[in-house]
Amino acid sequence: MNLSNRQQLLGVIAIAVVVLWAGQRLVLGPLIGSWQARAARLEKLRRDVAGGTTVLRRENSIRLQWDTMRTNTLANDVSAAESQVLQAFDRWSRASGVSIVSIRPQWKKGDDDSYMTLECGADASGDLSALTHLLYEVEKDRLALKVDKADITARDAEGQQLTLGLQVSGLRLNRSQP
Repeated sequence: MNLSNRQQLLGVIAIAVVVLWAGQRLVLGPLIGSWQARAARLEKLRRDVAGGTTVLRRENSIRLQWDTMRTNTLANDVSAAESQVLQAFDRWSRASGVSIVSIRPQWKKGDDDSYMTLECGADASGDLSALTHLLYEVEKDRLALKVDKADITARDAEGQQLTLGLQVSGLRLNRSQP
């Protein structure tokens, strides 16, 4: 093989390597990336469809649960709603045997006009079993309240007299909303 044929062969090989490298970089790489992105998107869509199918199968129970929650929200009138919560605290304290020291209600507007929350701080005193019974009464009540915070502190050296700092929030839905 003479020198010019060898140079031509090396030049053709070099051009072929450059073309293959450019093809991989400019065509094959983006194509594989596109396929992988499409496969990931299809997998996400499959999961979304499966989740939606599950929600559709549970539609009746979800609607029933929402109707129950909606009917147990606080009254539409602000003073009646506060009265409901104060009566609930009275009911819970009588059932549990604790002494309610103070109750501090405060209204908070929602993100939109469809709801408001009543945040209510309360201090109660009693022994451990009475305070745990109070928490049980709060949690099992049908009124749309949730316990946001509960702090227990001891008032004596033996820990027999305890104080419970309780913060609950209640939901008030605007009844004009569907």
